[in-house]
Amino acid sequence: MKKTTKLLAPLVLIPALALSSCADEAQEQMNESDSGDNTLTVYTSEPQEKIDEIIDAFAEVNPDAEIDVFRAGTGELKTRVASEKETGEIQADVILAADVPTFEDYAAEGDLAELNLENTDSLDDSYVDEDNYWVGTRLIPTIIAINTDVISEEDEPSLWQDLTNSDYEGQIAMPNPDVSGAAAFNTAVWRSSDQLGDQWLEDLVANDPTILESNGPVGQAVGEGTNGLGVVVDYVIRDLADQGSPVKVVYPEDGAPYVSQPAGVFADSDNQELANQFVDFLISEDGQQMAVEQSYLPVRDDVGVPEGAPELADLNLMNPDLEEIAAEQDEAVSYFNGLLK
Repeated sequence: MKKTTKLLAPLVLIPALALSSCADEAQEQMNESDSGDNTLTVYTSEPQEKIDEIIDAFAEVNPDAEIDVFRAGTGELKTRVASEKETGEIQADVILAADVPTFEDYAAEGDLAELNLENTDSLDDSYVDEDNYWVGTRLIPTIIAINTDVISEEDEPSLWQDLTNSDYEGQIAMPNPDVSGAAAFNTAVWRSSDQLGDQWLEDLVANDPTILESNGPVGQAVGEGTNGLGVVVDYVIRDLADQGSPVKVVYPEDGAPYVSQPAGVFADSDNQELANQFVDFLISEDGQQMAVEQSYLPVRDDVGVPEGAPELADLNLMNPDLEEIAAEQDEAVSYFNGLLK
């Protein structure tokens, strides 16, 4: 039987084992020994509904696994991992979140274990770390979202540059790059672009964008018409459209920045085998079909794409130098935040 625990405390990991407060140390050790091999802790920024579906599907092929999940924005996850490193060791087995630069940093610091997966041959090489510390699990482009009740078809933007048009002043919603890993990554990508850069960021901020906590609230603001436009990950808007909201996805003609939602196994994990099985499931054919059903673009080309989404070959994606982005991301976020003041 599947056992799933949602970890909600901000900085305290709820133990996977239900231990009586009066149990002595010997009993605790015996309990841990009995069930530790089947326990997995996952840190993720996935929406709760989507990670619950993933856990349920994984449990069908691993019915004895006990999965604990802590979900939060990427910024909070990174803070949690840093805090745990300072006080001892990282408490999770798997991380599914953020962007490649974040995982490159973790790998460089020795926080990740080398993966042992069977399904990487089905992925494009660009979604697999050449040193085998992380693997992309789904493509998440950032796009321009439009509320079609607020913005007429003839007034729709088609380029990132269009968002600096004064006609859109006060209409744009964006996620906070201090919270959203995708937003932080995008900020560095835009700043490094020869076509956009600092001037575009300055002009965008001059248009008085609304900065919301994360991609979910941005999608909600666009769906409700509070903001006519949103800079947001694409699956959020597809989900809203499926629910009947008057929203539309526009993939900018000058390219969409994207993250591949990497997954990795922490070196501190005591259950490397099960952790690898979980990551491998994410990129398996079944796991990728689930990603498509969840409105994500897949990282393999044999499972189709969500209804209404472009084929992978037709996507115009921005592909910057990831080492450069990793080196400049913190500075880019600080620069953007400085413009907002």
